[in-house]
Amino acid sequence: MTKKAGKAVTEALGEDIDRMLGAEPDVRADAYDSVHQMRVATRRLRSVLRSYRRLFRKSETTELSAELKWLAGLLGVARDAEVRAERFAALPATGAAGEAEADDNGGQAGDSTDAGAELDSGKDADGGQTAVVDRLAEAQRSIYAEAHAEVLDALDSDRYADLRRTLEHWRTDPPLRGKRGHASARKVFRAVLDGDTERLRTRILAEPDLPEDERVEALHDIRKAAKRLRYSAEAAVRVLGDDADDLRARAKQVQSVLGDHRDAVEAAQVILAAASEAEAAHTATVADTDIYILLAAAEEAAAARELERYPEAAQAFTAGDHSGQSAD
Repeated sequence: MTKKAGKAVTEALGEDIDRMLGAEPDVRADAYDSVHQMRVATRRLRSVLRSYRRLFRKSETTELSAELKWLAGLLGVARDAEVRAERFAALPATGAAGEAEADDNGGQAGDSTDAGAELDSGKDADGGQTAVVDRLAEAQRSIYAEAHAEVLDALDSDRYADLRRTLEHWRTDPPLRGKRGHASARKVFRAVLDGDTERLRTRILAEPDLPEDERVEALHDIRKAAKRLRYSAEAAVRVLGDDADDLRARAKQVQSVLGDHRDAVEAAQVILAAASEAEAAHTATVADTDIYILLAAAEEAAAARELERYPEAAQAFTAGDHSGQSAD
């Protein structure tokens, strides 16, 4: 018997809703990586709603998506600070920028080995580099603590209670459009993946022709398109099997490479902003300023390294026919 699209998408949504709500107790307890897990589940839900939107009634979908965006935004502030705190804390041990985790992420820079050597030589007897790195990491920990407190306030709010009730309803009885919900799951899911694949391919092909000053944001848009495809493909694995799983893996690779690139670019920006703030407050010595600049250069070098990995990942969507189309 042919599986119906409504049943298949309900199953996929149910799994994501379970992940999101299941992470809540750990977020309340501030367990390690819990904010990340809840944020990813929230983003995945929004992405599935967007990709499979034609299966649902528009008004209810728009309302739920807006509430998920609100929650994901709060979780994102905390998660980004958590990632940067860990990234900055690792700088003295590596002598250069470490790779940050891709969630839910260019300028060129000098050779990373040179940057690392300069960082090593910049360490003075007073541990100047360590002191600067500690300040950077502690600032991000403070941001995380404040953001996590805001998340807890949100989880205790009437707005979140309403969101939980809505999700519980969607988990078993989402507002499906009758005719489309009864269509073949294979045909509907295949069409969604083809559309999301073409969206990603179009962005990849357009990026080389853009001015250099638009490249970082264009790569960010490619990353978002890859993430959308990854999540829609994950939702389709039960229906389309290996075709969807292969597409998921290729999209995840693009997302991961560009995620690491974005993390490094933004980390460099945060370091330089911290240097400017320290100079304005007259709390940074000349040696401190030099260390800030070297740390930022190391992050820029890390971004350049990630960008070197991008063409191979992107080629999976531009070399030949990788649409993954198959006969029903």
